[in-house]
Amino acid sequence: MATETLSNGARPGRLAGRGGRAGRAGRGGRIPAPLLALGVYAAVRGGGVVAVAVAAWWSGRSPLRVLGESWDSVWYLRIAEHGYGRTQIYPGIGSVQSDSAFFPLYPVLIRCASAVLPGPLTVAALAVAWIAAGVAAVGVYRVGEHLLGARAGLLLVALWAALPHALMLTLAYTEPLLAAFAAWALYALLRGRWGWAAGLAVLAGLTRPTGIAVAAAVTAAAAYEICRRRGRAPAAVWAAGLAAPAGWASYVLLVGVRRGDPLGGYFAVQSGWGSRFDFGAGALRSARHALGSPGSVELATIVTVVLLAAALVLAGLLAADRRIPLPLLVYTGVLLVMTYGGAGFFESKPRFLLPAFPLLLPVAALMAKARPRTAVVVTGVLAGLSYAYGPYLLLASGVAP
Repeated sequence: MATETLSNGARPGRLAGRGGRAGRAGRGGRIPAPLLALGVYAAVRGGGVVAVAVAAWWSGRSPLRVLGESWDSVWYLRIAEHGYGRTQIYPGIGSVQSDSAFFPLYPVLIRCASAVLPGPLTVAALAVAWIAAGVAAVGVYRVGEHLLGARAGLLLVALWAALPHALMLTLAYTEPLLAAFAAWALYALLRGRWGWAAGLAVLAGLTRPTGIAVAAAVTAAAAYEICRRRGRAPAAVWAAGLAAPAGWASYVLLVGVRRGDPLGGYFAVQSGWGSRFDFGAGALRSARHALGSPGSVELATIVTVVLLAAALVLAGLLAADRRIPLPLLVYTGVLLVMTYGGAGFFESKPRFLLPAFPLLLPVAALMAKARPRTAVVVTGVLAGLSYAYGPYLLLASGVAP
């Protein structure tokens, strides 16, 4: 399918503006654009890793353990080493936490990486996460370049790497893996490569619960194309739309079957963790409490409220831009609905939105029109704040990021 269809009738050249001229200039440079995007990401995030490592050393903790064995990372490592079957019960709060809540692809990749890498399983977990983050950064660049030009694409990568919760891209978590599958699936859709888009959506669905957002984007794009062609779309379009949710659905059904409730078993597991869909009631209560008595809550809670509010503003700007292709809107919209509508772990919500990089497209487009010095200063300030916030969140806040 042609790119013009997914872009709601707008040609790529018309989307670029000043960023488009930067893209044409970038293709004539000595450094390949994807390598430059990877370098930008590594430069920004590398500073964050150093900040966490120094803070860990200062507090007498191992940087390797802080980066690779914090919070949910422990669950993934245990699954990779021993398989599924672990349950923790907390009678005081009525919580029953089963490892079936964690999707299987990341532990499988950790196990595979550990077979070829020396050192403990933690090294393999970090290697998978860091490689996935690099792949994601190049995919984020490709999407930004396709829509806004090379300069805006690089700025998009820099902004994404400088987010307050971007430290999660350097931990043994699944956000880097999901972001990689999502970015390249969306890019495949923009290029009309239905088979790649569907395959990546299946892998995203095996990575974490929010991976269903990638499948929704592929299915929505396929449905749009089928309707546009009045049912005469190629077989690849039909196949992609039908296959995209297979990864997510297969794991959810497998957990349900094992628990004797094929359709509701997985969601019962999530409920044991305190995670359920309550249409945002829990998030609103947490936000009201944080705003009503800011002195009695963690700084991380206040930051979460601010970031969620900022994400809503960015979502409005994204939705108002008619040039943004349908798959990006659907993908981002599903992530927003799942994040705001889900109860439990309020301070983790900014992490859930980390793969929603299209929210940064309006900011990247604006910065691409500014002077280079302005863009560098803005990115540097954001990165500095991220470097300060990351160690606090991981080492001092006391809440799960």
